[in-house]
Amino acid sequence: MDKENATFEEQDKVEDELIDEQEKLTDNLEKIELEEKKQVSELEKKVAELKDLYVRSQAEIINIQKRNTDEIKKARDYSISSFAKDIVVVQDYLEMALKDQSGNFEAIKTGIDLTLKQLIQVLERHYIKEINPKPKDKLDPHLHQAVNAVENKEHEPNSIIEVMQKGYMLNDRVLRPAMVVVAK
Repeated sequence: MDKENATFEEQDKVEDELIDEQEKLTDNLEKIELEEKKQVSELEKKVAELKDLYVRSQAEIINIQKRNTDEIKKARDYSISSFAKDIVVVQDYLEMALKDQSGNFEAIKTGIDLTLKQLIQVLERHYIKEINPKPKDKLDPHLHQAVNAVENKEHEPNSIIEVMQKGYMLNDRVLRPAMVVVAK
């Protein structure tokens, strides 16, 4: 009987060890499951934060685009206002000259001369420069437009003989090329 008791005791011991191992495994699995749930919860929180940040960023980008569009429209619509204010003064001077009934042509001529000087100042202030080539200058197709070519022994071919109409540039961009007559 002692042998049977020893065998039962050994079996009980093995069973107890198995139960202990199973409990340890169950505890470990529960700990792992809790840790995974915690990680999933943290990741879900992070995803929600990133999603919120993304939505806010998109809204901010849309607002910036709208503001930029509005600013561009305002700049385009009102960029000429400074020029317009200056040129209106020149118009006022010309209208005053036309209203003059004195018959004093020298006074009218002086007034028109002063108005022209005012106009030139306005143009310079707004970076509008004349293109006024001199006779014998070479034709520059970027700045000049040849309206006629004539035979002329005194000038080299493609050199300017006469300026028919001055041209103008705004900054470095040609508004209107100078109209010129060139030598053949």
